[in-house]
Amino acid sequence: MLLLRGKLKLKLKLLQKMRSVSDPPPHPPGAELQNRRPGGLAHSEEADRLEFQLSQNVINLEALQHIARNGLSHGGEQRATIWKLFLGYLPVERDAWERELAGNRSRYAELKDELLAQILQSESSRTKGEASTSNKQPAKNDDDGLLSRREVFNGNHPLNLGNGGVWHQFFKDAEIAEQIDRDLLRTHPDIDFFSVGFPCSEKHRDAMRNILLLFAKLNPAIGYVQGMNEVLAPLYYVFRTQADEQNASNAEADSFGCFVRLLSGSVDHFCQQLDNSSVGIHSTLSRLSELLKANDEDLWHHLENTKVNPQFYAFRWITLLLTQEFKFHSIMRIWDCLLSNPCGVQEMLLRVCCAMLLCVKHELLNGDFASNLELLQHYPEIDLETLLDIACHLIPCSPTHLLHC
Repeated sequence: MLLLRGKLKLKLKLLQKMRSVSDPPPHPPGAELQNRRPGGLAHSEEADRLEFQLSQNVINLEALQHIARNGLSHGGEQRATIWKLFLGYLPVERDAWERELAGNRSRYAELKDELLAQILQSESSRTKGEASTSNKQPAKNDDDGLLSRREVFNGNHPLNLGNGGVWHQFFKDAEIAEQIDRDLLRTHPDIDFFSVGFPCSEKHRDAMRNILLLFAKLNPAIGYVQGMNEVLAPLYYVFRTQADEQNASNAEADSFGCFVRLLSGSVDHFCQQLDNSSVGIHSTLSRLSELLKANDEDLWHHLENTKVNPQFYAFRWITLLLTQEFKFHSIMRIWDCLLSNPCGVQEMLLRVCCAMLLCVKHELLNGDFASNLELLQHYPEIDLETLLDIACHLIPCSPTHLLHC
């Protein structure tokens, strides 16, 4: 325990000297976002090791996790495959990949046809109707001037907005779709891949919209929650930009499957009714506080005394998997570490969040409530590799909660 504390203090001192080192410079428009990994494996060595592991008949996940947690600077096709393996979307048996992918993609198409067809069809009809309204002639009524009538079941009447009515569900779906559309327009507008006006960006938004709508339909107790678009974005980007044309063309289906698996460990954080339960967000925030106390009691006491509670800054960190705290290319590197952790995404996420606090310890100890809240809600640029290294060497809250990072 004392040895771990000594190593952690040394890393924090090193970080203070490196604070002037910022994230890599912006990439040119349209360029594939790659990650810098100082101190890691050489590019060619990493590529060889990844290629070897991914060529095995049965994938050694432990070996792959060891490589990935140091960062997949090689990225591209391999990152897409590796993330799918870590999330359980692909089995470790390589021979089963083609069959598994075909089955997953077929099931997604069936779900989409079953649950989204009416929404997509009504929107298409509305668009066509609006375009042709000016050319449409008034319809002729019956000779007596009365509109023609037809039998309408009470539950399906447009004016019946009861919870069991078809129209109630229709308007509810339309409201969710509009919210998703608004959020997608604000999703990483600084990245060409997502920005309005960039070639194919509308197709990307349509695909992400389908995924989020389908998730909401399949999970009515949770529905769509603002911010889910940010969690989906890295997955869809990685899968859509891979080199293999067939896999890239199926990015929508693959992203949906991986999105569901990724949220399975944290979906309760989006459910307000579970906030105070053992699986809710408040319990997770308490665990973060305990982890900080175990690693730096002085900093923990200062934040407690100044009332800088985790719910004021870490709620967004945790629910959105840090997608709003770092630049997009840095998110890829962080997720390599999160997804490769054998104890799960949420466990590693708490470590990274705690390391974020430790990395700005000096500023926090010299700040008050207002300045510290501003700092943590607008987290500064720091050396990413040092942050993740500190996260991996944190002292666990208790011996029974030891994480192998």
